[in-house]
Amino acid sequence: MTDIERLVRQEWAAVDGDRRITVVDPADGRELFAAPVSAPTEVEAAVHAARSAAATWARTPAAERAAAVHRAADAVAARADDLARLTTLEMGKPLGDARGGVDAGVGTLRQYAELGPVHRGRSLNGGIAATDLMVYEPRGVVAAITPWNDPVAVSCGLIGAALVTGNTVVYKPSERTPATGWLLARILSEHLPEGVLNLLLGAGETGSLLVGQPVDVVAHVGSTATGRAIARAAAGRPTKVLLENGGNDPLIVDADVDPEWAATQAALGSFANAGQICVAVERIYVHEAIAEPFLEALVAKAQALRTGPGLAPETQLGPLVDRRMRDHVHAHVEQALAGGAKLLVGGEVPPGPGSFYPATVLSGCNDDMAVMREETFGPVAPVAVVDTFDEALERACGGEYGLAATVLTRDLAHATRAWRELPAGTVKINNVFGGAPGGAAHPRRASGQGYGYGPELLDEMTQTKVVHLGTPPR
Repeated sequence: MTDIERLVRQEWAAVDGDRRITVVDPADGRELFAAPVSAPTEVEAAVHAARSAAATWARTPAAERAAAVHRAADAVAARADDLARLTTLEMGKPLGDARGGVDAGVGTLRQYAELGPVHRGRSLNGGIAATDLMVYEPRGVVAAITPWNDPVAVSCGLIGAALVTGNTVVYKPSERTPATGWLLARILSEHLPEGVLNLLLGAGETGSLLVGQPVDVVAHVGSTATGRAIARAAAGRPTKVLLENGGNDPLIVDADVDPEWAATQAALGSFANAGQICVAVERIYVHEAIAEPFLEALVAKAQALRTGPGLAPETQLGPLVDRRMRDHVHAHVEQALAGGAKLLVGGEVPPGPGSFYPATVLSGCNDDMAVMREETFGPVAPVAVVDTFDEALERACGGEYGLAATVLTRDLAHATRAWRELPAGTVKINNVFGGAPGGAAHPRRASGQGYGYGPELLDEMTQTKVVHLGTPPR
């Protein structure tokens, strides 16, 4: 656990310098290890190694690249328990959820390994004496900067899509889950040629140094602030930027649904992974016709959650990733209460070690409150009661984010109107989570830009060339 190393040009070595970031167990506050921080020279070396390997990897037949990713996926599956345990130790999510994230990462790697060889261009109808083609080519070096809340699944998606399309990768996992990122890179690299995958370690400074290098793609999933900083740094340069910056996802509860069922959906969307999900429910608009039984049921579900360390089998609500995140969440709750919201359950920082925060339900919230306007990223369900579906939809359409939204309704006209009008990349009707595999959407507004998932991510990782093959005169 203490020998976390960086990977450059297929060589694992200790990070240069003495800088370290202390990682603690969010369940009890004990120090797990001191993670190293890559020096500026190592950032340059990693990008240079990826650039040196890019031409050879791009020329490698697509089927061979896919086979390598398939082998890597099998290796990740074989170490799934180890990766899940590290994830839980570092960021606190219940072990079963962490294992689900690893399994999702394995599935994504296998999906891209299958899609890579068939990701091809098309022929065009030109003159009879010529052939015209549109072909996809890798962009070159991809900087993959990934988050802590689902570290394996997200990393596998970005890395897998980059590799099967012939790109090389410089990978920087979050400083909050460095051991998980290190182990994942170690497993993947064993099945890849030298320089194709390189690992850097550190926080925002390391990420800034990486973005400042001559990379061809920056693919980032994380906070809005970091995403905006990346966009500014890449402005004016020929760098493709893919961003998922998080959101402030609304949930609309219509008058005609069962309030108990709606509360189950709301609790899942608000409290899963302690609310630390990019597409978590962040604000709820419930019709006044069912508001009272809905709130009663939501409070009961919050109270019923079993809180504890993520490694405990009975735990349903683990700690937040660290106390800095807990301070942020509690500040949103306190500001809402000061602004007139009513606390129905939770809302108090518990005594003792760790960074636990209770499942919290607030009523009487308005859209000027930070808890309704910004990304809280904690187990908080802020509720506003509305008089009509029209009011709910209008308020759900507000704000600066546009990642996802959910509508619970039995009215087909309401559902259709909602998915057409909501300015979000993903709209879910009657399920807060779920959907067919391979779905991909463009986040809107401050939530980012570009495809981050699905087959369309392969398009983002490549660039198109038009080829005209004419014939000389006889």
